[in-house]
Amino acid sequence: MNDTPNPPLGETVQDPPRGFMGRIRNYFLTGLIVAGPVAITFYLTWWFVNWVDGFVRPFVPLDYRPETYLPFAVPGSGLVVAFLALTMLGFLTANLIGRSLVDLGERLLGRMPVVRAIYRGLKQVFETLFSGNGNSLRKVGLVEFPSPGMWSIVLISLPPNEEIATKIPSPDEHISVFLPCAPNPTTGFFFYVPRNRVIPVDLSAEEAATLIMSAGVVQPGSDPQKKIAALAATALAAKKAAGEPESAFSRRRVKAPEKASDKVD
Repeated sequence: MNDTPNPPLGETVQDPPRGFMGRIRNYFLTGLIVAGPVAITFYLTWWFVNWVDGFVRPFVPLDYRPETYLPFAVPGSGLVVAFLALTMLGFLTANLIGRSLVDLGERLLGRMPVVRAIYRGLKQVFETLFSGNGNSLRKVGLVEFPSPGMWSIVLISLPPNEEIATKIPSPDEHISVFLPCAPNPTTGFFFYVPRNRVIPVDLSAEEAATLIMSAGVVQPGSDPQKKIAALAATALAAKKAAGEPESAFSRRRVKAPEKASDKVD
C-alpha cells in the first residue's frame, strides 16, 4: 500500500529528469522558455512594421522615400510617416479650424445610411479604448459563470443606458462586462450583470489578458528571479541525479537570498 500523500490540487510534482537525455531535455526546455518569447516578440514587431510600411509607402512620393537614394529599403520609414501624420492630424483637430472640418466631415457621413452606423460605432469604440479619461474595460472583476461555484475573469465596462436599463426585469443596478475567452482574449461574451455580483480584483487589464492567454500558467505578480531560480534548481537536481558533483557557484546561485526582515540583531 502506498502511503505517499497526493499533491494538493493545482500543484504539479515532477521527478527530476535522469541521465544524459534528461539533462538535454531540461536544457532544451530552459532555452525554449528564454528564447521563445523574445523570438515571437521580434517577429510580431517586424510584421507590424512591415505592414505599416506597406500601407503607408504608396502614399509617399518617390522623391521622399529613403530607398530612392539608398541601395536598400529602410524598414520603419512608413511607421515614422504614419506617426508624424497622425500627430499632425491631432494637432490640427485640436484647434478651431480642425474641429470645424471634423464636424463638417461627420455631418457628411451622418447623411449616409450605411456608413453612418459604422462610423459612429467605430468612433465610440476608439474613444472608449484610447481616451485617457475613460475607465471602460480597464477594471478587472470576477463573476460567477458559467455555473455556481465557478468564477470567471471579466473586464468591467459601463452601465447600460436608460433604454436598456428600464427593460432589464430586475430592480438591481447592472453593469456591462466582457468575459474574454482563452487563449484568445479578443473573443468572448458580453452581458449585463448586477453590480453587487461582480467582485473587483486588483489586477490590470494587461495582467488579466496574460492570465487568460496562458490558461493560468503565468500568474500575476510572479517574480522573474524566482522563475530563474526554479529553473536553476531543476537543472541542479538533474546533475545530482546523473551523479555529477555540485559546484560552489551553483550552490550560491540556487540558494535563495536572505531577507533583511529575517535577520535578528
